[in-house]
Amino acid sequence: MLELLQQGFGAVFSLNILMLMAVGVAVGIVFGAVPGLSATMAVALCLPLTFTMGPQAGLSLLVALFIGATSGGLISAILLKIPGTPSSIATVFDGGPLMEQGQGVKALGVGIVFSFLGTIFSIVALMFIAPQLAKVALSFGPHEYFAIAVFSLTLIATLSAGSMVKGLFAGTLGISVSTVGIAPVEAVRRFTFGFSELNGGFSMLTVMIGMFAVAEIIKLAESGRHAVQGKARSVSMKNIRGFGFSLKEFREQLPNAGRSGLIGLGIGILPGIGAGTSNLVSYIIAKKRAKDGHTYGKGNIGGVVASETANNAGVGGAMMPLMTLGIPGDTVTAIMLGGFLIHGIQPGPLLFISQGPLVYTIFAALIVATCMMLFMEFYGLRLFIKLLDVPKYILLPIILVLCVVGAFGLSSRLFDVWSILLFGLLGYAFVKAGMPAAPFIIGFILGPMAETNLRRGLMLSDNSFAAFFTNPIAGTFLGLALAFVLWQVFSALRPKPSAINQILRT
Repeated sequence: MLELLQQGFGAVFSLNILMLMAVGVAVGIVFGAVPGLSATMAVALCLPLTFTMGPQAGLSLLVALFIGATSGGLISAILLKIPGTPSSIATVFDGGPLMEQGQGVKALGVGIVFSFLGTIFSIVALMFIAPQLAKVALSFGPHEYFAIAVFSLTLIATLSAGSMVKGLFAGTLGISVSTVGIAPVEAVRRFTFGFSELNGGFSMLTVMIGMFAVAEIIKLAESGRHAVQGKARSVSMKNIRGFGFSLKEFREQLPNAGRSGLIGLGIGILPGIGAGTSNLVSYIIAKKRAKDGHTYGKGNIGGVVASETANNAGVGGAMMPLMTLGIPGDTVTAIMLGGFLIHGIQPGPLLFISQGPLVYTIFAALIVATCMMLFMEFYGLRLFIKLLDVPKYILLPIILVLCVVGAFGLSSRLFDVWSILLFGLLGYAFVKAGMPAAPFIIGFILGPMAETNLRRGLMLSDNSFAAFFTNPIAGTFLGLALAFVLWQVFSALRPKPSAINQILRT
């Protein structure tokens, strides 16, 4: 392990990859900090740029964007009282009041430092847990993979939206779209309607860019050119030592940070739940456990610590199912899956055997990008504050042009450009209908996996479905999937849902 990690750091510390990662972290912070942009949009937008890069450089860039954007949301959450990303919603609760009390530097410093610690904690957990999980996954067959796919789809559909029906509909629609093209087992054309361009189905990249980037652009364009845009408050750095808070305050927050890190990691591992949930859950628990819980929401650094530690700990958690099972942990890692496939690499348990040096290069890139994020966010704060004031009507057309160029660069086909516009309109319709995009995307990705393994499993068991339930691992996951559906139905029928259920369904 140490030898492979040393090789990974050797690859990352090459000049071209370091420069790419520095740019990636900076761009990620901007996308995380500017309200309306997101980590998903940043990774989707830059994914086409990795076509001409090697796997190490391309994946290191995507990792840097992920790290920067996840943490960048705290900047606007504190300075504008607007969460830059869903993962920073709880940061607003205490970060905003601290800024109004003249303790903006302390709030920013606490957020940056504990973002760093939360990310490092999750990376260390990823490095030690993922290889062991991959060894277990090597014994999985079609029955197990089908059951895991169903479990992941059910989990996302039931927990990622305020309505179970909407979540299930979105997931089912994603699976339906994934069936367009040539069937994986029988090689027959399905739903192509005579268009040869549809023989290969819809490209993962066009779906991602359309559903997230283009849909977000259309949504933000609704407000028009003269929309009111918050102006970032100025922060004075004079007479500030270190990160603006004392060593005593740091020590006092360590139990809070440890608990929040575990929450973020655990929720991050669950496919599709994401940091948008973990930061709220950790905030609620921190408030209940704190002796001064009544001061939360009025300017307590404990609230910032809980939120930022948890949402950044979700980075390593989300990478874990992606790298060990080939199942993305959230929408960002769903797009990163496309980054792996672009370079002909299939994430899963065999990744640790066939691509060992690359795996540890990714681990090294995560660590280096996290260190870059720590210094860039604090010492480049003045620059990021100015970027928050860039008008949306200037920023959005530039992003749209980049989306079109990226889609066309896939295979030099106008069909891909029309595809991102089609899925952009579909994503916008999702927004207007209050439906989550995550179940659709994960359904689109896991649909072929579920279908292929269902067919293979039936072939192995002479077309008997009983084997899926008698297999211990497959039966366990299918049972969990059923339990989650029943739990969600029961929660929806209860007259007064619990506070934790309200958060999970937000």
